[in-house]
Amino acid sequence: MTFAILFGGSSHEHEISIVSAITMKKILRRNRLIFVFLDADRDFYLIETDKMISKTFSSGAYKKCKRLSLRKGGFVAEGLLGSKELVFDAVINMIHGRDGEDGKISSMLTFYGVPFIGPRLEASVMSYNKLYTKLLAESLGIGTVEYRILHREGKRGIDLSYPVIVKPAHLGSSIGVSVVKRAEDLDYALDVAFEFDDLVLVEPFLEGIAEYNLAGCRTSAWELSLVEEPCKDEFLDFDRKYMDFSRDSKVQEAVIDSSLKEKLTENFRKIYDPLFAGSLIRCDFFVIEGKVFINEINPVPGSMAHYLFDDFENLLERLSRHLPAENGIDVDYRYIDTIQKSKGKA
Repeated sequence: MTFAILFGGSSHEHEISIVSAITMKKILRRNRLIFVFLDADRDFYLIETDKMISKTFSSGAYKKCKRLSLRKGGFVAEGLLGSKELVFDAVINMIHGRDGEDGKISSMLTFYGVPFIGPRLEASVMSYNKLYTKLLAESLGIGTVEYRILHREGKRGIDLSYPVIVKPAHLGSSIGVSVVKRAEDLDYALDVAFEFDDLVLVEPFLEGIAEYNLAGCRTSAWELSLVEEPCKDEFLDFDRKYMDFSRDSKVQEAVIDSSLKEKLTENFRKIYDPLFAGSLIRCDFFVIEGKVFINEINPVPGSMAHYLFDDFENLLERLSRHLPAENGIDVDYRYIDTIQKSKGKA
């Protein structure tokens, strides 16, 4: 198969997306890969495989690559002899954060009829905003940690006991996240978070609780990863997520009993089906006194969470054959002709 790896975007997580795409070059060895880069100015470029190295992007050399445009059916490269369409079986959306996880890219790909692995519009909206994720979980009967919402121009007081954790509502990768242990330190943490977002989520910081990650998708059957218990200090910060390259290696499965594993699986399925059809997602859960709480939904997980699967490449192939498609609508102008004739008689 041929996959078009779509990465980059106008996002605070732009560079993380590049790292994820470079990882795919190393992981997907059997399938042919086409790399489509969306730069910070939202221009598309075709990046040759041998140029999929960090320097291509940090130096700006990618601007010498072929420019692409998105049209009905896929991406097109313009040349002296006319336009040439890129031929692939499916796009893999690997744009983290804004553009890739907020619904913009999924809307464009859906609009132009391009098959893609990734969250559709409604799934993007619900998972990109941490407040909406909480509301979704609550509607599904899944536990959520107590929270307060603060706006950039609103009041800054909270009625939670310290310590608390402060999170920008629309960012992932632990960007802008702070643990606040004293009330006098809250303003600074909010200043940091508001540098990235107009909406901030504040939760009690829960120490000593179990945290588990579970990834997967639905093809002709449920295909779920092993359950990971991530190593963390106070929280899994940016450096632990992206500068600790050991996470790209095979992780050890969490040692949990079958009852807890079933609870995690059940909650994952509730979240995934049917909203996230066509996606490979990762859910991050807390477990408090035996009860499962959703922490985050990662609709485009870093490096696609490949390290949690035994047979990742085959999984993507199977998922690409089970992508949702819009229902066709037959427009025959029957009604407008009838109205026009009626007006003509009048």
